[in-house]
Amino acid sequence: MKLFIVDAFTDKPFGGNPAGVVLLDSDAFPKDDLMLSIASELRYSETAFIRRHSAQEYTIRYFTPKAEVDLCGHATIASFFMLHQKGLASGQCLCHTKAGDLHIEVGEKVMMQMAKPRIVATLTETEEIYRALGMKDYHPTMPVQIVYAGLPDIMIPLPSLDILQSLQPNMDAIAAITKKYDSVSFHVFAFGNDGYTAHVRDFAPLYDIPEESATGTANASLTHYLQQCGSIGKEAECSFIQGEAMGRPSVVATRIQADGNIFVGGTAAIVAEGVLF
Repeated sequence: MKLFIVDAFTDKPFGGNPAGVVLLDSDAFPKDDLMLSIASELRYSETAFIRRHSAQEYTIRYFTPKAEVDLCGHATIASFFMLHQKGLASGQCLCHTKAGDLHIEVGEKVMMQMAKPRIVATLTETEEIYRALGMKDYHPTMPVQIVYAGLPDIMIPLPSLDILQSLQPNMDAIAAITKKYDSVSFHVFAFGNDGYTAHVRDFAPLYDIPEESATGTANASLTHYLQQCGSIGKEAECSFIQGEAMGRPSVVATRIQADGNIFVGGTAAIVAEGVLF
C-alpha cells in the first residue's frame, strides 16, 4: 500500500486540513482492524483508503483513529488531488462511498458535489448562541439558521473580522447548544473587503473538534444560506477562508448552480509519500 499525507484546501504544505491517504495495490480492502490501526498510527482526523476500478471510478472508505465513518469531505479532496498529481485520475469521476455515490470534478482543483441543501430552521432565541461565543447584546441583521448540505450546521453572522478572530468561545456551552438543536457545529462568519466571500470559523466540540481548519459541508451550507439571504446570486462561485486563528489557513471553494446543486472543493498539497509494509 502506498501512503500519502495530504493537506486539503490549501496550496502550501502545513496549511489546510491534513488527511492520510492510502492507495491500495489490490482489488480488496484490507481487514477493518488493519485500516483502523493504520488510521490510529497516523492520528489524523480521517484517513482515506482508495480502491481504483478505472481512471474514472473509485471506492473510498474513511477511518478516524477510533472508527469508520461514511464520508469525509477534506479526505476526498485530498485523495483525488493526489490521484490527479500522480496521473491516475482526471475529468469527471465517480466515487463510491458508504454515504452514496459522489460526482467529482478532477483537475488542478478538485470539486465534489454535495447533498441538496435546505434551510432546516431559523433560530429566534439567539442570545445564548452569542453568549457561548463570548459576545453580549448583539442582534444580528442576518438570520441565525440551521442549514443542511449533508450535515446540519448553525450559520452565525458576526459584524466584523476583528470580532470573528478574537472570539473566546465557551466549548461546553457550544456543545450543549448544538446538541439541543441536533446540529454539528457553530459555523461563524464575517465579511471583509479582501476578495474572499467571507472569513469563517467552525466549532464542533460536541464531536471532539474544538475548531476545524476547513469544513467542506458547512461551507456548502453557508453558500446556500448566502444565496437565500440575497448576498450572492442564483449562480455563483465563492471562496471562504478558514483556519486563520489556528495557524492553518484554508481556502474552500464552492459553486452553486441555478438548479441549487452545490460543489465544494479546492486545491491540496502533498506533504509526504511512502510505502506501508
